[in-house]
Amino acid sequence: MASPTGTQAVDRALSLLTMVMESPRAISFGDLQEMSGLAKSTLSRLLSSLENSGLISRNSQGAIRAGSSLTRFAYSHLPNEELIDFAGPSMDALGQATGETINLAVLVGDEVEQISQVDCTFHIGGVNWGVSRVPLHCSALGKIFLAYGATLPEGRLARLTPRSITNRKVLEAELEETRTRGWSLADSELEVGLIAIAAPIFIETGEIIGALSISGPTMRMTREVSMEYADLLLEQAALVSEKFGYLMVPNGKFPATPDQVIDHNAMNHNATNNPLVSQQSPAPQPEQDRRRVGAA
Repeated sequence: MASPTGTQAVDRALSLLTMVMESPRAISFGDLQEMSGLAKSTLSRLLSSLENSGLISRNSQGAIRAGSSLTRFAYSHLPNEELIDFAGPSMDALGQATGETINLAVLVGDEVEQISQVDCTFHIGGVNWGVSRVPLHCSALGKIFLAYGATLPEGRLARLTPRSITNRKVLEAELEETRTRGWSLADSELEVGLIAIAAPIFIETGEIIGALSISGPTMRMTREVSMEYADLLLEQAALVSEKFGYLMVPNGKFPATPDQVIDHNAMNHNATNNPLVSQQSPAPQPEQDRRRVGAA
């Protein structure tokens, strides 16, 4: 049989891509062949081209689903409002448990932009970040984005305080530690007396879309206290990630790798109905105000 013309090949590839995108779950090679009516060799060749372009991918069982290029495009155009809505319950839970300032942030160029905040309940230490942007290398939120794929800007790293890390090798070592434990720490690096921890929010493909942080004054939120808060932060960041289709692996390790993400559609997984993890607060705190800041 003669090879299809260029136009025919494009039409067939687009038809296959549409079938994959419209399927409620990852689709097997056999099912796709039956639906398309294509010969195995032709189907295999077209799928290879789509996979090489990142338009499709295969799960651990070999079934075919939308690829990282498509999901990355979809989530890059996701309005901040949806991220804020998904993260809202977890931000409130963290605020009630700690009494400290809780922030939700996204990456904008080579800076971090805070898009939502739960205010501190204490008189001392509350900071209204508004629509401010902060550097990546000296903030907990920035370090999380760096640890999971963001790139440092060219040139010298600004030293905002005596404790700001400006040596790239030292910073990379800290980012490796951040990836190992799943959360970042910035202690008096952005502002003297301010400490913060942050954890990532992932989408289904394992790419970071945002980050949650807890921040407060070092006189109250010591490193020891911060480490206690880290477990709460990881739990809530994981819950938000689940709403985007990113699942923890069975042993509870977070974050999971993309290969360990199970096709949650096939499992009828509905992460948005997951109850928040119960948390113990040292004392009841007044109701906090969650404000949307800088959300377009």
